[in-house]
Amino acid sequence: MSTLLTAVSLVLFLLGICFSGANRPAAPVNISVNHLRAHSAMVSWNVLEGEAVIGFAISQQVQQLLPRQDGLTQRFIREVNTTSRACVLWDLNENTDYIIQVQSIGLHGESQASKRVHFRTLEKADHFQSIMAQGDPSVEGLDISRRLQTGEMLIIMTVLLLWAAVIALFCRQYDIIKDNDSNNHSKDKTKPLSVYSTPDYHSGSLTGSKRTVSSVSIIKV
Repeated sequence: MSTLLTAVSLVLFLLGICFSGANRPAAPVNISVNHLRAHSAMVSWNVLEGEAVIGFAISQQVQQLLPRQDGLTQRFIREVNTTSRACVLWDLNENTDYIIQVQSIGLHGESQASKRVHFRTLEKADHFQSIMAQGDPSVEGLDISRRLQTGEMLIIMTVLLLWAAVIALFCRQYDIIKDNDSNNHSKDKTKPLSVYSTPDYHSGSLTGSKRTVSSVSIIKV
C-alpha cells in the first residue's frame, strides 16, 4: 500500500512539473542593446504573441573585468507587474564587455533564459559623439530644457537692464531738480538795507553816507 501511494505521489509530482512547465512563457526573442553610453545601456526585447507575461528578469555580468575597473561583476534585475519590454542598465564601467540574458516572468513561473547577448560600453571620449549620432530622445529633452533655461536667462537680463536704465534716469532727473532748486534759492536770497543808514546828497542825488553838520564858534576879543 505504501508503495502504491509513493508511486501515485511521484506521478502527481511529475505531472505538476510538466503542467507548470507547459504554462511557463517562452523565452524572449530579438534581444538588442542600444543607446550605448560610457556608463549605461538600454536592453530591449520582444515576447511571443499570446504569452501571458507579467514581468522580466535580466542577468548581467562582466565578461572580463580589468584590474583598473571598479564596479559590480554580476547583477540580477527582476521586475514584475509590468508590461515593459525594455530596461536601462546603469552604473556600468566604461569600455567594458558585458553579457546579458533576459527571462520572461509568467503566472506560473519564469521562462528559460534567452540567448547570451554581448555588448561593449563606450569610452568617455566617444560618449557625446554617440549622443549626437543616435539622437537620444532623453538628450533631445535635455536640449529643450537648456534652451528654455537660456530663454529665461535672457528675459531676466532684459528686465534687469530696464530696471537699471529706469533707476539711472531717475537719479539724473533728481540731480537736475536739486540743482535748479539750489540756484533759485541763491537768487532769492538778498542782503537787506539797514534802517539806520542816512542817504547823502551829492549834487542833488542821494548817497548812503551820513550827513555832516558844520558848526561855527565866535570868540570875542
